[in-house]
Amino acid sequence: MADEKTLTFDEVTEQVIEEISNRHYMSARNLLLACNEADIAEILEEVGDNLGIEKTVAIFRMLPKDVSVEVFSFLDSDEQTAIIQAINDREISFILDELDFDDKIDVLEELPANIVDKILMETPRDERKLINTFLNYPDDCAGTLMTPEYVSLQKDMTVTRALAQIRKEGIDSETIYTCYVKSEGRKLIGIVSLRALVLADGDTKIEEIMNTDVVSVNVYDDQEQVAEAFKKYGFMAIPVVDKEHRIVGIITVDDILDVIEDEATEDIERMAGVMSGENAGDEYLDIPVINHVKNRLPWLLFLTVSAMVTGSIISAFQEVLSQVIILVSYMPLLMGSGGNSGSQAATLVIRGLAVGDISTKDYAKVLWKEARISLIVGVVLSLFNLLKVVFIDHQSIMIGLTVAVSQIIIVFCAKILGGLLPIAAKRVGIDPALMASPMISSISDMISVVTYMLMACAFLHIAI
Repeated sequence: MADEKTLTFDEVTEQVIEEISNRHYMSARNLLLACNEADIAEILEEVGDNLGIEKTVAIFRMLPKDVSVEVFSFLDSDEQTAIIQAINDREISFILDELDFDDKIDVLEELPANIVDKILMETPRDERKLINTFLNYPDDCAGTLMTPEYVSLQKDMTVTRALAQIRKEGIDSETIYTCYVKSEGRKLIGIVSLRALVLADGDTKIEEIMNTDVVSVNVYDDQEQVAEAFKKYGFMAIPVVDKEHRIVGIITVDDILDVIEDEATEDIERMAGVMSGENAGDEYLDIPVINHVKNRLPWLLFLTVSAMVTGSIISAFQEVLSQVIILVSYMPLLMGSGGNSGSQAATLVIRGLAVGDISTKDYAKVLWKEARISLIVGVVLSLFNLLKVVFIDHQSIMIGLTVAVSQIIIVFCAKILGGLLPIAAKRVGIDPALMASPMISSISDMISVVTYMLMACAFLHIAI
């Protein structure tokens, strides 16, 4: 067999699956132990997909206890549930006792209620009360992301005493690089970095070196606001306070990375006309077919209705089309250019709103920029199509002008709509991502048909 150190991740995965298939569990275990805990979790998920969840549970129980805890925190909720149901109460208690508090909350939030009740029965009363507090926070708020495991100091401590406190609390803390200074009433009054403590004299008071200009988030702030704070300030951790400015926990950057990924996924799905619903953040293959249908059907029904409206508009102008039948052949071109132009503008503005480059107050700047862009793009496209209609399709100059002028107006309207609709949505509290491709394309199709028909009547002197 090839040297294990030279194997790629895919090769290790294949070998583990093969060894388990052949009931060589110890060989599979040894292959896994040469990998990082996150990789082990991913391999175990592949084992479950290929051989069944029972095999995942079997090989998981063979891992050393310290490794199994780390691996458990990386597993998907389905594998976690299966393992919790398969192992005994003593093993459950060990895993949960060793998990970081925020990881423990993440696990409990994903597990069925009966399993959570089983776990909480084995949890000490004080910790059970704290867990219930965290589980009762609204979904997607800062409270669900934070951990109460942080290093706290008092302002009248000396640096020597503070370092001793860090040595005492640090082993159970999420991070020791930033310490939080509290008053007697648990109010957050400052922060101090480990760097500042190490470089200061031992007799120096904490209040002399702490930074009182503290950036914090409220426990009920939306997770998207928290993510924006991390991006803006570049912190590794941010304290979470209640309405009385008492510190209740901290959020670390590793937890916010998951939020950023989930928010980006949600925006991409909405821009594609998919409603995430209860499956937000789930992997494609893990979502049941019926839920895929529920997520996609509403937008498809909306687009069907909008297409019916567009069809009705075309029917209203059938007299115009019947007199100059060649006009029909250029309709897809104009509708396509309108939809694509609007989607381009909408995508860039939605991205700008998401990362903070654009605010709702910038609507005039967006309008002015998109107006200039649309005129330049529209003129270039219209000249190209005018030449095609006249010299390649051998149609009259008036038909060419009908198509060309229509295209300028359509592109202009579509880009203005694409630029302003997401801002308007943000202003009234709707996710701007909803104003992406499906919505913009539907509206621009209607505008394209009406504009085209009106230009045909004007240039070709056709009565409606």
